[in-house]
Amino acid sequence: QLPGKKDLFIEADLMSPLDRIANISILKHEVDKLYKVESRPALSTSDQFCFLVRPRIKTMRYIADIVNADKMSGRSRKYKIIFSPQKFYACEMVLEEEGVFGDVTCDEWSFYLLPLDEDIISMELPEFFRDYFLEGDHRWINSVARALQLLNSLYGPFGKAYGIGRCAKMSYELWRDLEEESEGDGQGRKPEIGNIFLMDRDTDYVTALCSQVVYEGLVDDTFRIKCGSVDFGPDVTSSDKSIKVLLNAQDKVFSQIRNEHFSSVFGFLSQKSRNLQAQYDRRRSMDIKQMKNFVSQELKGLKQEHRLLSLHIGACESIMKKKTKQDFQEMIKAEHSLLEGFDIRESTSFIEEHIDRQVSPIESLRLMCLLSITENGLIPKDYRSLKTQYLQSYGPEHLLTFHNLKRIGLLTEQSAGETLTAVESKVSKLVTDRAAGKITDAFNSLARKSNFRAISKKLGLIPRVDGEYDLKMPRDMAYVFSGAYVPLSCKIIEQVLERRGWLGLEEVVRLLNGNEFSVSGSASAGLGAGGPGAGGSDSTLPLLDSTVEDNPAWESQRIILAVFLGGCTFSEIAALRFLGKERGCKFIFLTTAITNSARMMEAMIEAKA
Repeated sequence: QLPGKKDLFIEADLMSPLDRIANISILKHEVDKLYKVESRPALSTSDQFCFLVRPRIKTMRYIADIVNADKMSGRSRKYKIIFSPQKFYACEMVLEEEGVFGDVTCDEWSFYLLPLDEDIISMELPEFFRDYFLEGDHRWINSVARALQLLNSLYGPFGKAYGIGRCAKMSYELWRDLEEESEGDGQGRKPEIGNIFLMDRDTDYVTALCSQVVYEGLVDDTFRIKCGSVDFGPDVTSSDKSIKVLLNAQDKVFSQIRNEHFSSVFGFLSQKSRNLQAQYDRRRSMDIKQMKNFVSQELKGLKQEHRLLSLHIGACESIMKKKTKQDFQEMIKAEHSLLEGFDIRESTSFIEEHIDRQVSPIESLRLMCLLSITENGLIPKDYRSLKTQYLQSYGPEHLLTFHNLKRIGLLTEQSAGETLTAVESKVSKLVTDRAAGKITDAFNSLARKSNFRAISKKLGLIPRVDGEYDLKMPRDMAYVFSGAYVPLSCKIIEQVLERRGWLGLEEVVRLLNGNEFSVSGSASAGLGAGGPGAGGSDSTLPLLDSTVEDNPAWESQRIILAVFLGGCTFSEIAALRFLGKERGCKFIFLTTAITNSARMMEAMIEAKA
C-alpha cells in the first residue's frame, strides 16, 4: 500500500523466517535501502519508511524516536508499520504516548505459520515461552487460536481434540469461539487431520532440560538450528568459510540420520560413503553411451550427496570434539541418575564442580533446574549453597535469574512444612465448590509442584532394561535419551491417544496440576465412542479391519496434529516420529518455536552479558 520508493526496516528475528519464504529480490521491490530495526538510519533521502516488525514495546519506542527526530528537523515523510503476526493494543498505546500515533499508519501481516519441514510447522515466536510462562502475559494466545483456525480451515474440521495445560485450554476455547463467529468455512469438506493434541511446555520441563542425543537435537544444541537451517563454521566445512545448510527431508543424507541416536550415526555415514564410492567406481567400466547417461543423470545427484555427506561427517567430528572437551559422558551419567533418582548426592557434587570450574553459566543452570524439578524442589541447605556458588562463580547479576526460575517453578526450594493440603482442605470446607476451585488454583500456582518422581512411576518413564539397550534397533521412545527415559510429553500423548481420552489417567492429571480436556468435533461424531473399532479394541491406536479401511474419515484419524505451546525439542519430535511408525499413524508438529535447554535458560536469564 506504499507505492513508490521507500526504505524498509526489518526486525532482526523476522529475517530468518522471511528468508525461508521470500528471497531478497522480492523484498527489494521498490525498496531503496534495507535496514535492520535497531540500527539508526543514516540521513535518508527517501520520503517513505516502512517498518516490518514484531509487536513489541521496545520497537515502538524506536520507531517513535525516528518519527520525532524527523519532526524536529522539519522533515516530512510517510510512515507505515506492518505488524507480524498481529497488532497489539499496547503498541498503539505507546505510539500514542510518544505523540506519533497520528503520523503512522498501521497494518497487520498475519504470518502465523512457517513450515520448517514436511511435518514441522513453527510459529517462530520464541518469546512466547517467557511472555506466557514467566510474565503470565496472555496476548499470544490469540495468535495460537488464529493459527489453529487457519489450519482448521485448510485441513479441518479436526476430529477430536485433546489437551493439557492452562494455556492449551485457553487457546482451544478461544479457537472454538473464533470458529463459531466464522462458521461455514470448513463445512462439508473432507477432514485431513483426525486428532489434535495441545500441550503446554510446563507440563513437561524435564524433557526440554535433558541433553539431546539424537542427531538433529545434537546439531541444534551444538550449532543452533535457526528456522530450519544451520550455519556450519570452518571447523565443519574444513575450508575457511561458513556454509548455511537447509536441514529438512530434502537433504537425502540428513533425512536418514536426523532421528537416529548419535552412536549409530557414524556407522551409517561411513556405510553411505562406501556406497557412494562404489557408485563413482561404476563409471570405469562404462562405454560412451552409458557414460553420457551417467554424467547427465546421476553425476549431479552424486556430487550433491557427496557434498552433504562430507558436511555431516564434519559436523559429527565437530560435535565429538566439543562434547569430549565438555565431559559429555559424565554429564549424561549425572543426568540419568537424576532422572532415575539414584546417587542424588553424587549428582549434586557433580553440579557444584561444574559451577566451580565455570564450565558454562547456561549448562550449570540447566543441571540445577533438572535437579530441582526431578527432586520436587531442593532442600533449603542445597538451594542456598548452590545459589551462592553460582553467584560467586558467574556474577551477582544472576540474582534476578534465580528469581525468575523460582517464579516459573524450574528451580525451587522445598519449604519447611509442605502442608498446603491441610490448609486447602480447611479452606475448601468453608467455601462453595466453585470458589474452592479458584482457591485451589491459587494454591497450585503458589507451589507449582513438579511431582516428577510420582508421575514417572505411574507412567513408567524409566524403562526397566534387561541387559544392554540396543540403540540401533530402538524398541521404545526412550532411545532418544539413550534408553534411560521416555519423554513425559510423548508418553502422555501416547497414553491419551491409546485410551481415546483421559480415562484411567486421573492420578497423572492430578499430579500434573490438571486442566486437561478432550472434545470430539463434528467430524468424528460417527467415529467417537460408538464408532468402528470401539468394541474392545480401545487399547490400540485406530484399529484397521477391512471394513473400515476404505473409509476416508478413517484415513484422517491416522494423522495427529501435536501442538506444543512454549516450544518443542527435536528429541520429542524424533520420539513421536518413532511412535507414529510403530503405530501406523503420522504426527504433524505445530510449535510456537523449536526450543532446547539452552534457549529455555536464556529466556530466563536477566543478566545482560
